[in-house]
Amino acid sequence: MSTVLAIETSCDETAVAIVNNRQVCSSIIASQISVHQQYGGVVPEVASRQHLDTINGAIAQALEQAKLDWENIDGIAATCAPGLVGALLVGLTAAKTLAMVRNKPFLGVHHLEGHIYATYLSEPALEPPFLSLLVSGGHTSLIYVKDCGIYETLGETRDDAAGEAFDKVARLMKLGYPGGPVIDRLAREGNPQAFILPEGKVSLATGGYHRYDASFSGLKTAVLRLVQQFEKDEQPIPVADVAASFQETVARSLTKRTIACALDYGLSTIAIGGGVAANSGLRKHLQQAAETHNLRVIFPPLKFCTDNAAMIGCAAADHLNRGHTSALTLNVQSRLALTQVMNLYQ
Repeated sequence: MSTVLAIETSCDETAVAIVNNRQVCSSIIASQISVHQQYGGVVPEVASRQHLDTINGAIAQALEQAKLDWENIDGIAATCAPGLVGALLVGLTAAKTLAMVRNKPFLGVHHLEGHIYATYLSEPALEPPFLSLLVSGGHTSLIYVKDCGIYETLGETRDDAAGEAFDKVARLMKLGYPGGPVIDRLAREGNPQAFILPEGKVSLATGGYHRYDASFSGLKTAVLRLVQQFEKDEQPIPVADVAASFQETVARSLTKRTIACALDYGLSTIAIGGGVAANSGLRKHLQQAAETHNLRVIFPPLKFCTDNAAMIGCAAADHLNRGHTSALTLNVQSRLALTQVMNLYQ
């Protein structure tokens, strides 16, 4: 089984990990949250400079933590798409350089494929086919996982991703960045039935609504109008109740679509990935609904929900085991459909 050193720099975490097949040997994550909080979101140029300052130390720490040297490493991997171009370039350049200097195979990994593989880190025996719900700051998708590198997108958001909606709603209520954790914490203190908020639906040209696609822009606007009404009436905003009602609506919307998709396609296992997979409301709703329909739902450990290099290494190890490698001419891409993963390999 292959041992891979993987680098993840797609956004605001500088992460390096060493993974042997589906076993994590080391995982280093240097978060930039404190740096970007003052701006209310990620500043791409700042993120890239932080990666440059941190990447060499993270690589050294990963090797030290794993108690391995370069002779034990079979391949070098890095996230190449999608993500912030400048940030991706830091990780990809480091990985290519190491691959050339150490004479190791190089692999470029799709960030969303990494989130799918995060589940394997806690469930090594898991095998396709299964349904993956990917919910992060930039992506919300329902993916039919057929095999390594073979995916079919069955549903997605038509506008804001779930994580993006959390951040925007948090900003509306001046809760800071990132919004997901603080809304989750406040929601536990609030009444999820305090406000009836719209569950976004995507209309079909033939009538009715799409069973799997989601929309969160209308929900975000509804929260904005609610906050503006309290401000107009010069009343304090019941932050905990608004947070709970918003989170309840998102969790209900995602759960409804995920369960319907799994049942329609005869998939008995649902794997969740991405930062929003850490949300307690979504976990509760999906687990309850899965039990009702005799489905299995798997959440990765909280430390592997947000961006990390262990998930990238896990995906890379599987590809390397199958003889897949990438050309050293591979470049970064800000956008790349998950269905085009195999274009990254020779």
